[in-house]
This record gives sequence, structure tokens and C-alpha cells, in this order.
Amino acid sequence: MSLKQYESLDKGSEIALEDIFANLKLDENGLIGAIAQQHDTGEVLMYAYMNEKSIRETLETGQVCYWSRSRQTYWRKGESSGHRQKLVSISFDCDGDCILLKVDQLGAACHTNRRNCFFFEISANNVVINSDPMA
Repeated sequence: MSLKQYESLDKGSEIALEDIFANLKLDENGLIGAIAQQHDTGEVLMYAYMNEKSIRETLETGQVCYWSRSRQTYWRKGESSGHRQKLVSISFDCDGDCILLKVDQLGAACHTNRRNCFFFEISANNVVINSDPMA
């Protein structure tokens, strides 16, 4: 299945959520990659995985829920650290193989206590740490 059938629809056209779920490209474990972005600044915060159940929970509660591949369980962002992600919007890419979550991030998004997870930056032939952990 594919989202290709919907590509020619006009702005404002509506598609049933169930039709989108039926056309997502999930991996062999039923997971799809998700990018979390700060809704008001555009800052890319992190990349994680979701499945249909975590997407539905996120929509129902407004609190972002991921699937932790390492722990093999649901991971409600910030449940232990307090650094929660409040959902602002969810979008799917044109191929149905990636999710964009626009969120309101409270505190650090990264487990290293940095604002975002993308702190390894290439500079010439080296990689530089571009941010400190948050205080």
C-alpha cells in the first residue's frame, strides 16, 4: 500500500486516519521513525520510534509516547526526568515512512541532558561537541 493515491488531493482535503495507518511503511517490528521538532523555533530535538499504539496514545493524551527499542516498552517522554514533550501536531511524510512531531519541549530532549540529541557536529576532519548539558 502507498500514500501515492492521495498525492494529487487539494489543500484542505481530508483522509481518514485509519487509511493513513493502513498505508504507513512500518519496519519488521511494526515501528516507524519519528522526528521531534520544537514547534515555535523549528529546532530539531530528537529521533525515536513509534508504533500505531504509541501514535494513538499520543493523540489521545497530548503527551508524546514512543517505543523504546532498547527497553522493549513504551516510553512516555519525560516520565522519569520531567522533561516532557507536549504534542502540538503530527504530520506524515509523502512516503509514509517517517513522522514529524511538532512539540513543546520542557527541558532537555536528550538523555544526556542536552536540549537536543544532535550535538556531534562535523568540523573539517573532526567531530566537535556543539553544546553543553543543561544546568
